[in-house]
Amino acid sequence: MQDTLLGIHSVVRWLILLFGVWAVIRALMGVSGKSAYTAADTKAGLFFMIFLDIQFLLGIILFIVSPLIKAALGDMGAAMKNAGLRFFTVEHTLMALVALALVHIGRSKIKKSASDAKKHKTALIFFGLALILILALIPWPGREAIGRALVPSF
Repeated sequence: MQDTLLGIHSVVRWLILLFGVWAVIRALMGVSGKSAYTAADTKAGLFFMIFLDIQFLLGIILFIVSPLIKAALGDMGAAMKNAGLRFFTVEHTLMALVALALVHIGRSKIKKSASDAKKHKTALIFFGLALILILALIPWPGREAIGRALVPSF
């Protein structure tokens, strides 16, 4: 079960990146082109948020069922000395929570903004920061002690 969940978690990462890049590009085009904030802009941010929410729920389930995390939580002192355990127990989880909060706060602020220019600027700031955090929290191949495959094997 854990391997299947981890595989799904890895696949959803690509959807998050796709919709995050889409949302940031739309916001950047809106800021630079001074265009109206359209339904497509709303959908880009919404899909970014939805897949981030799904990913976070999958992550919580993985956090609960993972024997690696259970072992780390059993001895946090030792876990903090191990780069891999520290990354998945603390850093990955905390950055994911911050990215999730940024996207939700950004969407809320966008809804409250009066002008299209302000909506695009807010989307660019919040979605851009969230996307940067997400890129940093992914265990890319080649990262010592934490690297994972780009495509999961089920």
